[in-house]
Amino acid sequence: MIRNMTKTLAGACLMTLSMTLVAVAEPAKPECLAGAKPGGGFDLTCRLAANALLEGKEISKPMAVTYMEGGVGAVAYNHVISKRSKDGNLITAASSGSALLIAQGKFGQYDETAVRWLGALGADYGVLVVAANSPYKTLGDLVAAYKAEPNSFPIAGGGAVGSQDWMKGSLLAKAAGQDPKKMRYVALEGGGAVLTALEGGHVKVGSGDAAEMVKHHMAGKIRILAVMAPERLPGELANVPTAKEQGYDIDWPVWRGYYVGKDVSEEDYKWWTDAFRKVSATPEFAKEREARGLFEFTLIGKDFEDRVKADVARYKILAKESSM
Repeated sequence: MIRNMTKTLAGACLMTLSMTLVAVAEPAKPECLAGAKPGGGFDLTCRLAANALLEGKEISKPMAVTYMEGGVGAVAYNHVISKRSKDGNLITAASSGSALLIAQGKFGQYDETAVRWLGALGADYGVLVVAANSPYKTLGDLVAAYKAEPNSFPIAGGGAVGSQDWMKGSLLAKAAGQDPKKMRYVALEGGGAVLTALEGGHVKVGSGDAAEMVKHHMAGKIRILAVMAPERLPGELANVPTAKEQGYDIDWPVWRGYYVGKDVSEEDYKWWTDAFRKVSATPEFAKEREARGLFEFTLIGKDFEDRVKADVARYKILAKESSM
């Protein structure tokens, strides 16, 4: 009888210990750092994770979203590395733009190996657009015309020279066999300004992202010639062909992801990756992602780390070719 009671008590203790370990694994003060002002892409990325983890009951308390402006994420990157490299409570928003800036050496002394990459939970995709009354109906039409007269094609993007929009434009120039360095690029403040320039006839081509251009495409104000995705996007863009369909190896996902400090414990890292895997597989998350204008793009743990490293390597080649 005593032996059975001892076994029962031992089993209860083990169960209690197991429950305690599970509770401890959850971050005590979950926080997402956005490396910019409120309202931008990093903010969107943080709120995607915050809502998904809370609604999926992976965290028991709301995740704090904090902001650290500077260098399009560079200040936040350096802060995490130097001040919070062991903090298992903290995840930081990142994007393919972060990988591009790392490739260009704009994050200071640190490269892509200075943090641990957690996962990507969604993506937008690059697009090339023209005005609604443009004579160019396909990407092939545009490439042929650009090849014949590259100086006649100012390309507008919502970012400076060397930005993602500039890089997308450079891919058009390369497809036409032209030097990207000689591209007539017009740097504007965001996608809205690009649309205005297109509609006003001030530029012939716009470089942007699918989510910000789709409504204007559907309204007949502009024409999306190609999406830079591996396959056609769902919904309103289902009838727009990819660049690859049209014979051009142009791929530009604008992924939204997260990293943690280099020195977080394996237990903390595993907790975050497991939580991301669970929530990303639910129909509720799919709705959350769609509501934020993102498409499916889920890479967790090592798969995401490998993708980031591959992107940085690719962007280094593009930057070198473009003398960036």
